[in-house]
Amino acid sequence: ITSAGALDILPLKLHPFSQSTPTGLDCVGWKRRISAPVIADGALDKTALTDDVGSEEDLYEDFRSSNHRYGHAGGGGEQLAINELISDGSVVYAEALWDHVTMDDQELGFKAGDVIEVMDATNKEWWWGRILDSEGWFPASFVRLRVNQDEPMEDYPVKVEGGKEDDSSSGNRRFGMGQTTKDQMRTNVINEILSTERDYIKHLKDICEGYIKQCRKRADMFTEEQLKTIFGNIEDIYRCQKKFVKALEKKFNKDHPHLSEVGSCFLEYQTEFQIYSEYCNNHPNACMELSRLTKVNKYVYFFEACRLLQKMIDISLDGFLLTPVQKICKYPLQLAELLKYTNPQHRDYKDVEAALNAMKNVARLINERKRRLENIDKIAQWQSSIEDWEGEDVLVKSSELIYSGELTKISHPQAKSQQRMFFLFDHQLVCCKKDLLRRDILYYKSRINMDDMEILDVEDGKDKDFSISVKNAFKLHCRNTEEVHLFCAKKPEQKQRWLKAFENERRQVQLDQETGFSITEVQKKQAMLNASKQHHTGKPKAVTRPYYDFLMRQKHPTLPTTLPQQQVFMLAEPKRKPSNFWQNISRLTPFRK
Repeated sequence: ITSAGALDILPLKLHPFSQSTPTGLDCVGWKRRISAPVIADGALDKTALTDDVGSEEDLYEDFRSSNHRYGHAGGGGEQLAINELISDGSVVYAEALWDHVTMDDQELGFKAGDVIEVMDATNKEWWWGRILDSEGWFPASFVRLRVNQDEPMEDYPVKVEGGKEDDSSSGNRRFGMGQTTKDQMRTNVINEILSTERDYIKHLKDICEGYIKQCRKRADMFTEEQLKTIFGNIEDIYRCQKKFVKALEKKFNKDHPHLSEVGSCFLEYQTEFQIYSEYCNNHPNACMELSRLTKVNKYVYFFEACRLLQKMIDISLDGFLLTPVQKICKYPLQLAELLKYTNPQHRDYKDVEAALNAMKNVARLINERKRRLENIDKIAQWQSSIEDWEGEDVLVKSSELIYSGELTKISHPQAKSQQRMFFLFDHQLVCCKKDLLRRDILYYKSRINMDDMEILDVEDGKDKDFSISVKNAFKLHCRNTEEVHLFCAKKPEQKQRWLKAFENERRQVQLDQETGFSITEVQKKQAMLNASKQHHTGKPKAVTRPYYDFLMRQKHPTLPTTLPQQQVFMLAEPKRKPSNFWQNISRLTPFRK
């Protein structure tokens, strides 16, 4: 605070995004910096905000009359504690939440699930660590501290000659009242699951009551559409998580925490956790909208005042909005750790094992839905490149391109053969004709509803229905009208690919029905509108920079200057091999300018 009583920002976050902290670590005790004008008695100096925000009676009344400076209990908290441990010679381990891929020789690359020895945590955003013989900087928000710091690096239990466990191994050491170290490890994991869940509930409550509630009071600053974009369905997530944490607490054994049976809770709520899919899909849009709003000072001051009124820790709104994405990714890691310290004879073992697979499936489903949502823009762009399109848009029924290729189609009654390009989507097969001169231009010809079709493999030789000799052929037979379509591929392997593609199409349709996957009408219309604008203007669609990639202000000269894009959905799963599918299509039907 200056002598004149003016605002002294320490610092006020004028950049659109700030470094967020990992879920479970962010409530331990970061130092809070006062980022609002405060006068000697602790009340708000409203005059410093009047020009940008105007009258804020509803928003600031509690803050103005509180008569104290908001602080966060714990002072320096976690970061100080980590460095004290390191200074004392203790080894501090962290577990990677996401992949960190880097080409910088000063940064430490790792994969989700890797264990990193933390050697320096003096900087809030970037820590120095080691994996085997490699050392380097890594983003602090990409990791979480291991629950059991005293656990040996090698897998439990330690084996000795003869194949028996060593009596001195961690598995047989006793801890406290007849409790093995492994039981204590399980207790630690159970306690971490419960404590992080309670912290997470507080985060969600703070967002809903501290931000959304205040934003709704300011219709002059926010529309309902903007609030939906920024906060997504986080209120639904809050309601779901409140029920989930109550279920966990009922299963918690206070006297003997290692005997708690929590696996069934995750199994019970695995379907409800699918609501995270909508939130994760919307999160990039939320970041872009926040970036746009925080370029205006009054929104920066407003969000900061909301945070202070709710007595929230010193993380900006975009950091809080990242926590649901982090949380759904963290469940498989926590359950894997819980399973590791659960004896096969434990009553909870089978449920924890099933819960781990269930939460991995939830994460995979979220990944898949995110990919499908991104695909609809490509499908809309593809359709806009097709000449003479007739009938309803592809997106009315379909959201996934399964396979495409050239086939010879033979039609009744003259058994006339035609070379055509076919595109197999879920629910439909679209037929196009290549331009005679410009082979990269396609004309729409027809489509087949795959929901009414059955696929028939045809042997090489004379076909009875068409009275012609065929090779590498198959038929599509309509169950309702008895209509038959005959197709021939150039090579046997191409025929097999098509038959496999038809199986995949049916499997995809069934999976979508089971999981309830669908694209909203708003999303479909927006995708077609974007494709139409691009097609008519002839301008390439602007490519937005990765929404986590921003410059970070650092004092240390050797610290990395950029934060790599977080791969929030990588859960130590094998990476998907890059596909050239769309590139191959673009060669056939480039989006015309």
